[in-house]
Amino acid sequence: QVQLVESGGGLVQAGGSLRLSCAASGRTFSSYAMGWFRQAPGKEREFVAGITWSRFTYYADSVKGRFTASRDNAKNTVYLQMNSLKPEDTAVYYCAAYRSGLIGTSEHDPNYWGQGTQVTVSS
Repeated sequence: QVQLVESGGGLVQAGGSLRLSCAASGRTFSSYAMGWFRQAPGKEREFVAGITWSRFTYYADSVKGRFTASRDNAKNTVYLQMNSLKPEDTAVYYCAAYRSGLIGTSEHDPNYWGQGTQVTVSS
């Protein structure tokens, strides 16, 4: 069983930055791929970014060049650095873990989820 706890959300002005963190429990964290998803009010949960154990990264087109996923396996933590934030980035952001070690962009692909952290970008 893996437990994920996100932190770092908040309110920021357009153009600003935030860094989300996701602390994971479990000894097999380093073998899991990790992902970030987000869900805005009235919308479906969507893939944002993913990172494998070997630090291969993959991003949604909407965040490419602005967001960066990273991980520290020694700390069992994954990060999402978000720069040049836009109002349309406003959402609850969820950390997710993939037992397969592969990144999937469907919300049905991850095996574990965090509780989510709110990110609000004001215009």
